[in-house]
Amino acid sequence: MSRQPDEQATRSSYQLPFPTRLARWWMRPFFRSLFHLLSRVVITGRENVPAEGSYIIAANHISLFEPPLVLAFWPVPAEAISAVDVWGRRGQGWLVDLYGAIPVHRGEYDRRVLNTMLAVLQAGRPLLIAPEGGRTHTPGLRWGMPGVAYVVQKSGAPVVPVGIVGTSDDFLKQALKGKRRVLEMRIGKPFHLLKDESGDDHRKTVRQRNADYIMRRIADLLPPEYRGVYG
Repeated sequence: MSRQPDEQATRSSYQLPFPTRLARWWMRPFFRSLFHLLSRVVITGRENVPAEGSYIIAANHISLFEPPLVLAFWPVPAEAISAVDVWGRRGQGWLVDLYGAIPVHRGEYDRRVLNTMLAVLQAGRPLLIAPEGGRTHTPGLRWGMPGVAYVVQKSGAPVVPVGIVGTSDDFLKQALKGKRRVLEMRIGKPFHLLKDESGDDHRKTVRQRNADYIMRRIADLLPPEYRGVYG
């Protein structure tokens, strides 16, 4: 399984092993070429990507194709969160481990994972997160999870919203039949969340409200039929 620094080290340092850096060196252009071969990729809003420093890339997640699309075409190699069960899938598990994704248990509180994410941002690196907490399998957005708001508020990092249009569970199957669809990656303007100054009794409510705000910024980049509960 991919690296996961101990709790004391994660806050102060985050280092990529050489094999991971080497793997990303060839994986990103390989997947760019693959997506270009199988589809027509359209990217808008490149000018909204921060030139330097840490930030959180928050994107909708319909199928297994959004993360590799974003990671392949993003201007710089970004860190990524992935559900731990992906490591158990043949092929997919090898790829996420090779890339060096950070494994997370869906719906569970894990301080080590949160510390790893904060360490990524403190190291000045971008971090890709799907605020919905998993694939929706249909275009419509579902409610965002409050965990993303915790990481944003704790780190103080800006959020870059990303809307993906055109992906689906059967994307590869259709592409192999010669149906080259258009895949769009729409990058929005970065924004900050206010720091959480509430007491314990209101913290959960505030985080959910902020998670919904992040999701609405993603929804703004999507066509109406993709906005789901944020329509």
